[in-house]
Amino acid sequence: MPKPRALAVLVPLLLLTACGTEGGAGSGAGAGEPDLPVAGTHWTVDAVTVDGRRSAAPDGAHVDFEKDGLAQGSSGCNTFGAGVVVRGDTLTVAPVEVTAMGCADDRKRFEAEFLKAFSGPLKGTMKGDDLRLASSDGRNGVELTAEEEVPLRGTAWKVDGLVSGDTASSLPAGSGAKARLVIGADGRITGNLGCNGFSAVARVDEKARTLTVEGPAATTRMMCTSPQMRLETKLYELLDGPLGYRLNHRTLTLTDASGEGLTATATAR
Repeated sequence: MPKPRALAVLVPLLLLTACGTEGGAGSGAGAGEPDLPVAGTHWTVDAVTVDGRRSAAPDGAHVDFEKDGLAQGSSGCNTFGAGVVVRGDTLTVAPVEVTAMGCADDRKRFEAEFLKAFSGPLKGTMKGDDLRLASSDGRNGVELTAEEEVPLRGTAWKVDGLVSGDTASSLPAGSGAKARLVIGADGRITGNLGCNGFSAVARVDEKARTLTVEGPAATTRMMCTSPQMRLETKLYELLDGPLGYRLNHRTLTLTDASGEGLTATATAR
């Protein structure tokens, strides 16, 4: 099996600064209308428009505007980061740095469109939980919806990547999109390992941020394609013992003591 393409490490990001001034997202508009209140907010990407053509976003696409003048998130394929400056209703995005993970063709196409739309000065319009960012000519834009933080328990998590130390990678080619898990309030973890369904007892320590799977998972016994079975073996071995977990709104990362793990995105059941 070929090794998954590793994510390239993001290069350091320089904050974009306006001529003769300093500031980041949500700071320093000066005279005129107040800045867009985006600093410290999190958004799901719903769609992008490029040259007048609108494309719906894949699962997992999101943008987080940090309080230090940075934006980061995922296109639904690779993760990205950029410097941002807000002046009134205009949010200016510096050149975006992205990782280099291989993805399905439809996700790669959307990513290219997103990177084109999420660039340069964009006029922002907020209405309720919606934020629209548009270029000056209106031909390019990004549609966002305020992202609610989801709980660890009771959420359906779709496995979308693997972790090894500081490196993340896509799922093995051909392994499909069946792998998912749900951590129930009753202390059970259930779902699919990429081929077969599984069930196990899990103990969550919210203070220590650990999830411990107690005993090997029970699984069904279907045969699937080789990539699906290889992913299943990887996940089966991972979900056997203590794991550290990290929640970032709608993203879950599980890693064992050696740094091996998975990433997952909250999705509808």
